[in-house]
Amino acid sequence: MSDRNWVDGGVSRRKVLITSGALGTAGLAGCSGSSDGGDGGDSGSGGDGGDGGDGGSGGSGGDGGDGGQSTALLNAEGSSTVYPISNTGSSYWNSNAPPSDGEYWGANDKTSVPGWDQLADDGAGDMLIADYFASKFGFEPTDQRSSPPFPTTVGLSHSGTGCEAVTEGLVDIGNSSGPITAELGWSEEEAQNRVVDNVVGRDGQPVVVSSDVADAGVSQLTGEDVRGIYQDEITNWNQIDGIDYDQEIYAIGRAEGSGTDTSFRLNMLGGADAAMPGVDTRFGQNQQVAQAVSQNEGSIAYMALAFTSETVTPISIDFDGTLYETSRDAENTIFDSEYPLNRDLHMYTLIEENNPDGGGYDRREAAFVNMFLNEFGQSVFVEGNNYIPLPTSDLESMKEQVSSVATEDLLAP
Repeated sequence: MSDRNWVDGGVSRRKVLITSGALGTAGLAGCSGSSDGGDGGDSGSGGDGGDGGDGGSGGSGGDGGDGGQSTALLNAEGSSTVYPISNTGSSYWNSNAPPSDGEYWGANDKTSVPGWDQLADDGAGDMLIADYFASKFGFEPTDQRSSPPFPTTVGLSHSGTGCEAVTEGLVDIGNSSGPITAELGWSEEEAQNRVVDNVVGRDGQPVVVSSDVADAGVSQLTGEDVRGIYQDEITNWNQIDGIDYDQEIYAIGRAEGSGTDTSFRLNMLGGADAAMPGVDTRFGQNQQVAQAVSQNEGSIAYMALAFTSETVTPISIDFDGTLYETSRDAENTIFDSEYPLNRDLHMYTLIEENNPDGGGYDRREAAFVNMFLNEFGQSVFVEGNNYIPLPTSDLESMKEQVSSVATEDLLAP
């Protein structure tokens, strides 16, 4: 995995295309969302092979393909934080690119995608991308570019909506950047009995400030400073020790019910229902927050790593004497598991009674989720979108969970 500092701009052409494609689609979808959440239901594009779904129907039915497997559309919906990961994966899946396309899948005489050598050793060398991952779960390869064994699509809304949609059987995968227990008020036992928690990556959830605040020398705050701002105890930047900037604070929050908001309240304020009277405005999606920060002086916000930029500046935070910096190379960094705002990124699937495939998945869900759980998936879909790859032990655990419905042993990451 690359140790590239995510704010230094040093990315490859492949990563630029990945990130800009995912965020471009998300940005278009986000423009139509309302400030209190946005339905985002018809905004996801599944890439070359799938239509933008409306999130209104589950994919567990449909016609059976070869070997009796369902080849119905697999649809996902939910978190704008998880969206870049899930939607980029969907675009790759629907393209069903051949291994000669070394920019995205496989290798050619000029380049090779991360993790390709390992997958090639496991039989991927002669297979198109979706064909390879689907074949692990009993699907017949199509051997046709832009024609995967089944199509996929990803809708954009927020975590609460995604969690509700998957539990109601409206979509196959519910994307969430907060735990479903907090999003739906469930107990841990209920969650374990009703859904499979597929963790595909992590987000350091930075706190960001507008460019004028950064230019005034604000590069770090303490956890207590941030709490004070969001609890309406600090209303001007010059009220914070060491900051000489007379500017009213404009505190931006995510919509209630978003995973980003739920995680921030849990980790920063101590509870999913903690009050935040200092919030001046809320937005339903990360890209809307980023736009508001870039357009309003004195701004502060919490958001996902993928949506930071030169005008939406992440800052270091001192929690109880430990300064967590924004560089991957720092001794303590927001990319560390110990960072208090670090959170898992989830793709929830529904456990159906008497599911013949076992493991709480149908085989389409398992095949798609499995694509993210290896060096290739973590590098391209997770790190490629400025998120944090899973530690090896967690990745192996997730892969073992998904492999319970595989037709053959899957390689460890």
